[in-house]
Amino acid sequence: MNKPRVVFGFHAVLARLRADPAAVLEIFLDETRNDSRVKDLVAAAERSKVRLMRVGKERLDGFGGRHQGVVAMVNLKNLATELDDVLQGKEKPLLLVLDGVTDPHNLGACLRVANAAGAHAVIAPKDRAAGITPAVSKVASGAAEATPYLMVTNLARTLAELKERNIWIVGADERAEKTLHQADLPASIAWVLGAEGEGMRRLTRESCDFLVRIPMQGEVESLNVSVAAGVCLFESLRRRKG
Repeated sequence: MNKPRVVFGFHAVLARLRADPAAVLEIFLDETRNDSRVKDLVAAAERSKVRLMRVGKERLDGFGGRHQGVVAMVNLKNLATELDDVLQGKEKPLLLVLDGVTDPHNLGACLRVANAAGAHAVIAPKDRAAGITPAVSKVASGAAEATPYLMVTNLARTLAELKERNIWIVGADERAEKTLHQADLPASIAWVLGAEGEGMRRLTRESCDFLVRIPMQGEVESLNVSVAAGVCLFESLRRRKG
């Protein structure tokens, strides 16, 4: 059985309670707080019959992280940890590949948007990526416990394996000739994004079947990686539903 994960903050804890209350083992709440956010959380815990304990700030501080007055112990789902498990039974896989995203807040936001778009997994290289930490989990607001995050030894080899499974590798790159809206996007797709500023590594870029750029109308030249991921994933989702 997976070891329970510590989840910090009102938003993240409430998201877990609403999405999967059975996975929430217990909640520790600052005994000095009695504002509206606390009342909402207490009501949600009572409805879900989740054990809630009022504790001192010192005990909450002992968990580490920016807890905002609430900490929950959450059982992890048995998420897929191998590519075969992720893709099993998926007719039109939708994947997000991150190359060089090392900031926990960016990773958390990417997991959140991937989950919202219905992506089947997020993939990253072990040597250039943030792992799942309490900070990532807090920003992801429940997505870190619901969306498979595969850290692979060799990203180029993994992309080649996806191609063998008839999944197109499409990179988002500001230097691409075609825009996101001009490109003919395949149904089975793995979107590849690099870290803001640095972008994808050369070998990763060369592994892509083709590149597209997000059309920018204003003065800014680039988007945060999680925003760019959301634009690309939801464009794929829009076309599928269309």
